[in-house]
Amino acid sequence: MKIFKNHILMAGLLLSTLSLIAQDDSDDGGSVIQNLTPSKLIGQGQWDLKLFNNLYTQTESTFPSDDGIRQNFFTSTLEAFTGVSPSKRVNIGAIVEYRANGRDFILGDGSTERRTTSGITSIAPAIKFVPFKNVGNFSILSAFSIPLVSSENDDNGVFLDQDGFTWQNRFFYDYTFPGKKWQLFTELNSELNFGDKEKSFANNSLNLTPGVFLSYFPSSKFTVLALAQHSQRLDLGNDFTQNFTALGGGAKYQLTNELNVEVLYTNFVRGENTGLGETFNIGLRAVF
Repeated sequence: MKIFKNHILMAGLLLSTLSLIAQDDSDDGGSVIQNLTPSKLIGQGQWDLKLFNNLYTQTESTFPSDDGIRQNFFTSTLEAFTGVSPSKRVNIGAIVEYRANGRDFILGDGSTERRTTSGITSIAPAIKFVPFKNVGNFSILSAFSIPLVSSENDDNGVFLDQDGFTWQNRFFYDYTFPGKKWQLFTELNSELNFGDKEKSFANNSLNLTPGVFLSYFPSSKFTVLALAQHSQRLDLGNDFTQNFTALGGGAKYQLTNELNVEVLYTNFVRGENTGLGETFNIGLRAVF
């Protein structure tokens, strides 16, 4: 737990520093974090690159066999999109995921052994589009994820990633309140999983994850936010259902005209057939 307390302290110091910077910032012209939300697309010839790192860690679980066991799941996601429409209505790109996971195993003599696994686990060609010409703040991201793993678990029994195809559709909408100090962003993520149910817990299921994010902008270059998400896995033939609810918060800061950074924290406050852990996240986004 000491390392995670240090992470929380470092995140707090970073947020305090960014807050002081934001108080001195008098630029009201807007920035990428304020104007180019995930709901909005980039123009023709532009590039949008995002590297997002997520560390999920748990010692609590609704599965009795996992309760009390430390498990860590690190995911690094690289998204690259380019604009292909002069009207900013179509972007194309790809999403690549790298994972590094580990868990403790209790041996016969009562001692604990840490086992790990890692690798690039999936690649997904993707398209993002604005379906309605007059509603530029509503968009859809559709991606088809191709697994690069041969098995869901490695030879040591450590989970790496789902062994199956996933068709993901994410629906984005945002609203900026008058004065541009407050912004509401909503998302509905749907994941349809295909494949042999013997290969992955997720195959032949539909996962629905709505989320709400409320942001406050002390300045155009800095925002703090609160979030709430719920995930519900529906059984489409694999005899497994799952759900959880997570609450959290974070901040974003525009470092340059092209580059911004974000930090997020979430806590799984409840769930069924799932772990009850927490996530530490940091991301970089460049738009040029």
